[in-house]
Order: sequence, then structure tokens, then C-alpha cells
Amino acid sequence: MNDSSWGAPPRAGYWGPPDQGPAQGAAPAGPAYDAHDALYPAETQPMPIVPDMPEVPREPMPSASQPAPESPRAPQVPQTPGAPQAPQKKSAGRDLGAAIGVGVGLGAVIVASLFIVKAVFIGVIAVAVVVGLWELTSRLQERKDIKAPLVPLAVGGAAMVVAGYVRGPEGAWVAMALTALAVLVWRMTEPPEGYLKDVTAGVFAAFYVPFLATFVALMLTADDGSMRVLTFLLLTVVSDTGAYAIGWRFGKHKLAPRISPGKTREGLVGAVTFAMAAGALCMEFLIDGGTWWQGLLIGLAVAASATLGDLGESMIKRDLGIKDMGTLLPGHGGIMDRLDSLLPTAPVVWLLLVIFVGSS
Repeated sequence: MNDSSWGAPPRAGYWGPPDQGPAQGAAPAGPAYDAHDALYPAETQPMPIVPDMPEVPREPMPSASQPAPESPRAPQVPQTPGAPQAPQKKSAGRDLGAAIGVGVGLGAVIVASLFIVKAVFIGVIAVAVVVGLWELTSRLQERKDIKAPLVPLAVGGAAMVVAGYVRGPEGAWVAMALTALAVLVWRMTEPPEGYLKDVTAGVFAAFYVPFLATFVALMLTADDGSMRVLTFLLLTVVSDTGAYAIGWRFGKHKLAPRISPGKTREGLVGAVTFAMAAGALCMEFLIDGGTWWQGLLIGLAVAASATLGDLGESMIKRDLGIKDMGTLLPGHGGIMDRLDSLLPTAPVVWLLLVIFVGSS
């Protein structure tokens, strides 16, 4: 999720802090108003004497105190003090049509691969991991001059997902260890300056993106693995949707203004409510041996982990000074901007499903 998802954005055309309005008594902008007009309103100025001939319209000559306007603009009518202002229409802050279209397209690809051939879905996860690693390492190098080696991360990340699906948790841990070792060795081919920060960022990227994504592959290994993965995806999407819908409409109290100013407490309540309701339905009708009260607990945990994941990536982007991790998905940003809430939620859902209904 993005920072604009959980609450109302600032008023259109306003660049100042949200708690401040225009200065009291300030003159309205526009070339039709200057200091001379303020002292002598139009109705009190003497009319010029002109000869009896057709009037030819012409542009007013600029004076020394009033430079010529750069471009013509519509005249602005001064607001009467105390008069009610026209309500500002809320905006989602993104191209909503493009966002919906891309989301539907991605959902169709994921669901089709999930229920037709599981191996294809594992390939989808691996591709998303590699692209996410590319976005993350590119932004680190551009903004912080941190050169986390992409080649061992991409190869090791894809291998991590496959190993988790084929060999279970042990395979995922072994692949993670080998990927970290490959990062350490690969970086030795470069000068020693910055070695520590580069390999630290590389190991962090290996854990943050492919290792957490491996838990989706672990869910898929169960007999009802497709339904488990579908439940995980539905709950995360519903949590984000509830946060967006309630926060955009009713959000007033900031949740974490220093990290993500757009998120509100009301949005968090919406995320929890929507996720718990969806969890109860999914566990009752999609998961073998599941019950509605287990779904309530899973939905609550998903809302918490998805929110923390969203805030975590917002913290990274704020440190890097960027709005989005990429531009690959119109209306969404990059792949990492869609994985932010999914990645930390995957191990939470996997663990709770193992506890409630077993691993097979």
C-alpha cells in the first residue's frame, strides 16, 4: 500500500501544511488584482474620457509595480470573509482506473496459475521476487550509493522459493544461508570501500524479499495448498481494501504521522473489521477443518502484519526519499509497492494455519 491509501489527501492546489490555511487578509492571486486596486476599488475610480469612436479592446500595459503576467488565467473572485467555501472533492491520489485494471489483471494471472498448474504459480512467485529485488537494489544504489549485488540475490532468491516448495522449511533455510554466503563472496570482487554496508544490505534484501515469499510456497505444499494461498491473498487484499475505504471516507486521526502521514486509526479499524469478517468466511468455507473463530484470529493477525509491513516499507521509502519503489505497475508503483503487506503476512498465515489445521 501507499501513503495516500488510508486517509484523505491535502486539498487540491494547496502546498502548505495540512493544519494551516491561507494567511488572514491575504489578497487573492491573479493579475486582475494589485495594490492600486485595493486602495481604489473599481466602482470609485474615475471613468476615462475617450473620443466617440469604436472601442478597440487591448491588453493593459504593465507598470513597474505590476509585472506582466506570464500566461493568461481566469480571473479569481475574492472570497467574502465568513462565506462558506465550496467543499473540496477527495481524491485517491492515484490513477484509480489504471490501478483497478492492473489489479484485476494480476489477480487473473495469479488465480489461473494457482489452480491450473502449481509449478506455474511457483514461477510467478520467483519472477515477482527477482523483480522486487531489482527494484530494491536499484533504489538503494541510486539514493544511498549502496551496491547490494543483484546477481547472487536474484539467483539465490529464485532458488529459495523453489527449495521451499520442494524441500520444505529446511530447504528454504539452506537456500537462505547459501544466498547470504554468495553475497559475501560476490562483493569481494569489488574494492573494499563500502563492503560492510553493501553485504549488509544484500543479506537484508535476501531475507526481506525471497525468504518471506518462500512461506507462500510452503503453504502451497499442503493438500489444500491452493485454498490456503487463496485465503492468504484474499485476507491481505481485503485488509488493505478495508483500510483504504474507511480511512479515505472517515480518516481523521493519524496512525503514524512521522512514518506514513496518510494512514489513520480509522483506516486500521477498517482493516481489522474487514479482515476478521473475511477470515471467518474463508476458514469456514475454504479451509478443510477450519472454523469461523479461527478465521477471526487469522484476520486480526493479518490486519496487524499487513499494517506493519506497509509501515515498514514506508519507513524504507522515507529514508530513501522516494514515493514508490518503481513504476512498473501503473496506478500502483512498483512490484515492491504491492508486496509490502504480502511479504510479512505470509509467515503469519502459514504458521497459524499449521497450528489450527496442520501442515498437510
